[in-house]
Amino acid sequence: MSIGVWQLVLVLVIVFVVFGAGKLPRVMGEIGSAIKALRDGLKQDEK
Repeated sequence: MSIGVWQLVLVLVIVFVVFGAGKLPRVMGEIGSAIKALRDGLKQDEK
């Protein structure tokens, strides 16, 4: 089961409504850093 385009659009709309336009860049930055930390942690586990 894969995530489609419409599901991503729906999630983004919900995030936009919940957090508003002012906080959205900060929230996206935090999500990006969390994903990066997760990937780094997974790479360290492989070694």
